[in-house]
Amino acid sequence: MSSQASDLITLGHRIRHFRGQRGLTLDQLGDRVGLAGSQLSLIENGRREPKLSTLQDVAAALGVDLTELLSRDAPNTRAALEIELARAQKNPLYGALGLPQVKVTKGTPLAAVESLVGLHRELARRASEAIATPEEARRANTELRELMRDRDNYMPDIEQLAEDQVRASGHVSGALTHREVSVMAERLGFNLIYVNDLPNSTRSVTDLVNHRIYLPPASIPGGHGLRSMALQAMGHRLLGHERPSSYAEFLWQRLQINYFAAAALMPREASLAFLSTAKRERELAVEDFRDAFGVTHEAAALRLTNLATSHLDMTLHFLRVTGDGALQKGYENDGLPLPVDVTGSIEGQYVCKQWSARSAFTHTNRTTEFYQYTDTPAGTFWCATQTGATDAGEFSITVGVPFAQAKWFRGRETTQRAVSRCPDESCCRRPVSAVSSRWVGKAWPSARLHAHVLSPLPSGTFPGVDDTEVYEFLEAHAAE
Repeated sequence: MSSQASDLITLGHRIRHFRGQRGLTLDQLGDRVGLAGSQLSLIENGRREPKLSTLQDVAAALGVDLTELLSRDAPNTRAALEIELARAQKNPLYGALGLPQVKVTKGTPLAAVESLVGLHRELARRASEAIATPEEARRANTELRELMRDRDNYMPDIEQLAEDQVRASGHVSGALTHREVSVMAERLGFNLIYVNDLPNSTRSVTDLVNHRIYLPPASIPGGHGLRSMALQAMGHRLLGHERPSSYAEFLWQRLQINYFAAAALMPREASLAFLSTAKRERELAVEDFRDAFGVTHEAAALRLTNLATSHLDMTLHFLRVTGDGALQKGYENDGLPLPVDVTGSIEGQYVCKQWSARSAFTHTNRTTEFYQYTDTPAGTFWCATQTGATDAGEFSITVGVPFAQAKWFRGRETTQRAVSRCPDESCCRRPVSAVSSRWVGKAWPSARLHAHVLSPLPSGTFPGVDDTEVYEFLEAHAAE
């Protein structure tokens, strides 16, 4: 329901309220302002937008100031409930049920109105906790990726916020220390508490009553360091986040806190000084950037995407790919043709076998970055790929640029070169015809089921978080 329609409903109730106070019927007020009672009824029911001159006449006839008539506040408790009910019944959430709208009249008991409003509030609450379908999640993620591509993956307001917070902690140079992160929390009015019994569905829990941020006693596998988790929790508070009302908003908030944490661990000014020097010397390398600030390779690679276009005058791409070739995360503003499904989503799509993100897995020396030039239908790209492993399996992290930008990077002299014709299926997705003809109809592989395909996204106030566990955890620690 639009804000304009909502304001018309409130205006109608205020006119009806003042008309009732004056003891006037619709026809009597209509006579005073030159309107038929039926036309005035449409205005009072929020179904017609009156002209300003009409409102001035109505205000004069009712003996109230125009500003008082146009106030957005409900005139009384019952009117507030009726307005809320009208808004709820026009909401697509209710419309999707196919049920008729209930018309509240003067004779409708207050208890009935309260009951209807209560039902709509519960419907909205349950919808806010509803399981997001995979389609909804993928659509929201795709829209967010496109938004950040339009912004060159750069968020200046959060950059400045992180810069200010880091300076205030007393940090001067080098990697941000755990002590400096603690100081940032204290300045925000929170204490960092390390516990062994965090709910399984959380990485941290913030107690807004006792001003505590609970964290695990050690980093979580997969690159979730304690400094980063603490900074993400603080990011929610510094950015003024409210409870997410949709899965899209949840993803947006998560992106913002991740950005804040990265910008704090690798502050803009210090990062640009480091990267600009490396560019001048033609020695740009994600592994050097990583080591200079004591972060993971993935964090350094992603941080480079934040700064490269806005401050280093280069476009680029980032990929995180699983050992079987599936794309987990991706960003590009350099024209690299990322694989997409029919919705435009890239997550779970298989990248070309010729790309370094996959060919790096075949090389025995994985202690340093693997460099490769790849000719694609969109041009030639140079890439640097680092492989790693977690309990979930192998993965690779790739940062790449168009051929013309390779001159700034270490590894540009590589002779490793590949040709990718994807999305042409003859590149790497269609079996060689001679081999296919020999085996078609003669093979019966037992497919490995990817459990996540069948798993719905978890419900809860915050997607994936068990509210009961969180509240029990806070209750147990509140008295400490």
